[in-house]
Amino acid sequence: MTNSQQAAANLHHVHRDDVGARMGMWLFLFTEVLLFGGLFLAYSVYRYDYHEQFRLAAMDLNTGIGTLNTIILLTSSLTVALSIAAMQKNNKFLSMVMLFFTLALALFFMINKYFEWSGHIAEGLYPKSPELLNMKNGEIIFYGLYYVMTGLHGLHVLIGMVVLSFMLFFIAKGKITPENYVKLENAGLYWHLVDLIWIFLFPLFYLIH
Repeated sequence: MTNSQQAAANLHHVHRDDVGARMGMWLFLFTEVLLFGGLFLAYSVYRYDYHEQFRLAAMDLNTGIGTLNTIILLTSSLTVALSIAAMQKNNKFLSMVMLFFTLALALFFMINKYFEWSGHIAEGLYPKSPELLNMKNGEIIFYGLYYVMTGLHGLHVLIGMVVLSFMLFFIAKGKITPENYVKLENAGLYWHLVDLIWIFLFPLFYLIH
């Protein structure tokens, strides 16, 4: 290679550290696991102390909506994985379609969550409401944890939707390619974590009576 060719190659060289990007994402996910792990630990301690009152409060939650949201998130995890696989196989169109379906499923999840929370609020079951404060301590703690943990999870879903929207934009603009898809891969990892957290939240609040 001549000096001019070497200079041109250096000029067009873009520094990338895919391994570092993946490691950074895994470290971030680890901090998220610690965050929710602390909340799960708090839930376990209070459930042990107020087992019967937690059971009674859990029976008021809508298991049907919880089950539907579980199916929605599991399906969205599949579609985001298919989006990454399609990009690896140089199928840009399919990758965008799968990402679009992931976003649509995330939106359905949030709509269901909105109606679920609205129903509880209409019944007067929200933090510091007179109806809730008249309940026993265990039931008050149950609903407190329910709103904090499902609310924090919902916030993560919204953040994931923003991140996935950027991925869709980057794919459309050709900034994510079969040779450079680490951003999409990391976004997929984040979405899988959001799905995994819900897999733990669902039985704790909706199924264990």
